[in-house]
Amino acid sequence: MDDGGESMLDDVKEKLRALHGGGPLRRAPVVDRRADLAAFQAYWAAQCPKGDIPRRSQIDPRGIEALLSHAFVGERIAPGMARLRIAGMHLSDVMGMEVRAMPLSCLIAPSDRDRFSDAMVDLFDRPARVEVTLEAEGGLGRPALTGRMLLLPLRSDLGDISRALGCLVTQGPIGRAPRRFRIAAIERCPIGAEGMPAITPAAPPSPRTIPHPAERPYLRVVK
Repeated sequence: MDDGGESMLDDVKEKLRALHGGGPLRRAPVVDRRADLAAFQAYWAAQCPKGDIPRRSQIDPRGIEALLSHAFVGERIAPGMARLRIAGMHLSDVMGMEVRAMPLSCLIAPSDRDRFSDAMVDLFDRPARVEVTLEAEGGLGRPALTGRMLLLPLRSDLGDISRALGCLVTQGPIGRAPRRFRIAAIERCPIGAEGMPAITPAAPPSPRTIPHPAERPYLRVVK
């Protein structure tokens, strides 16, 4: 093969590599985020007043700085359903689009959305900490991808448990978006169980309470 043929072959190989993972083939660095996830949960637990569920307004982005681009705040819109009010850039990278106002289940494969919906009911109604182990199958331009989603209940400024502080971490190159995940496992830990803060009933609102204005985005995620 002449020099021109070898050069063309090398170019084709490089383009094929770019299809698998968005760049030259190389082993993705292994990043262990378990310590960061533990710190994320510990920060949430530290905001629990007397064992109760913290309010959204208590969440300071500086407290979750290590995973800020992976963090999000969800809002319950129906039993088993929540939409993303605020989302870090990693979620947009995974989906290949802006995800604010989209349902949180957009990250989940359609075949597993009923299981995810059941976990969301527990998150808000029991309430409970929910951790989901995720897997995305590989394909053309889409390397195999694994991840974990941590969901922690929050009270709105009106006192109802209708918000969630969450985090999505993934392992491996994202490749061609959007990526959607199958559920490998779901762990539910009711609030008040061993190692989790107990919950106390929220005080009923006063009849003279003035309706709270629209919530401000306390958590801003900047790329």
